[in-house]
Amino acid sequence: YADEAGALKLSEVIEQKDWKNVHLKNFQSNAVRVDYRQQGFTLIELMIVVVVIGILSSIAVPAYTDYVKRGKAAEATSTLADLRIKMEQYFQDHQQYTNVSVAVLAPCSPGAGTTKYFTYSCTTQTVSTYTISAAPIAGQGVDNFAFSVNEGNAKTSTFDGTVGATCRLTKKGGTC
Repeated sequence: YADEAGALKLSEVIEQKDWKNVHLKNFQSNAVRVDYRQQGFTLIELMIVVVVIGILSSIAVPAYTDYVKRGKAAEATSTLADLRIKMEQYFQDHQQYTNVSVAVLAPCSPGAGTTKYFTYSCTTQTVSTYTISAAPIAGQGVDNFAFSVNEGNAKTSTFDGTVGATCRLTKKGGTC
C-alpha cells in the first residue's frame, strides 16, 4: 500500500479494506490526494446572470404591458362596431335612431356581462344622428383610452394618451 516514499495511499487502503495494518503515522500529507472540484457558481457568474435577466426584463415587461393594453382596447373597438351595426339595423326598421315609444338605448348598449374594461353610451342621439362612446372603467388598466363612432362611421380614439382624431388607433404612438 505504500508509494516510493513509503507513504500509504488512502484510496488503496479503502479499496482493500485492510484497516488492521494501517497506522496513522504511516500516512503522509502528500499521500492523501483530495480532488477539489468546483461545487456551484462563482459570484461573478451569478452577477452576470442577474444583469442578463435585468436587461431582458427591461425589454420584455414594457412590451408585454403594451400587448395587454392592445388586447383590452380590442374590446372597445369590437363592441363599438357591433353596436354600430345594431344602430343601423334599428334605423332600417324604424327609419330613425330614436323613438320615444321604444326603448331608446336598447341598441346602444351591449348585453349585460359582455364587457369588462369599458362602459358604452350614446352620447348624442337624434332622429338622424348618433355617437356611441366607449369610456374606460377605472382600475382596469385602460384609464387613458377612449373610443367613439357615429352614424357616418367617423371614428375617434385615444389610445393610452395618443389621440387619433379621425381613425381608430390600435397601439401606443400609432398614427391614422
